[in-house]
Amino acid sequence: MTISPETAAVGDTLPTITFGPVSRTKLALYAGASGDHNPIHIDLDFVKRAGLDDVFAHGMLSMAQLGRVATDWAGSDRLRGLSTRFTAITPVNATVTCEGRVTERFEQDGTPMLRVALTAKVDDGTQTLRGEALVSAA
Repeated sequence: MTISPETAAVGDTLPTITFGPVSRTKLALYAGASGDHNPIHIDLDFVKRAGLDDVFAHGMLSMAQLGRVATDWAGSDRLRGLSTRFTAITPVNATVTCEGRVTERFEQDGTPMLRVALTAKVDDGTQTLRGEALVSAA
């Protein structure tokens, strides 16, 4: 059963978004598109010198996908806030699953609102991001 923002209740889950695997090519393309050319994300020689095993995904790449959980479901015009916290790196070749769950329904200035808990996890279950979205339910 598909829920809508107007009918969503606390505990309802939003459609899941999965992306990946996060390839080196995708990281290079994202670096070019975003302007974030930090070598930690694209230069294997650099990360080896830094004592790491491999490059890892840009945090904002995963954050964008996490935000899509709310906007694909409710529409970008209903999004009133998005906050996230990075909790672990997203390794190269990982597949990321982004999920959302309604945790609160409340009124703000006379408008019905939803608070949605968001999480992103990689294949092995490691949570890489957590956050919340505020969505208008009107």
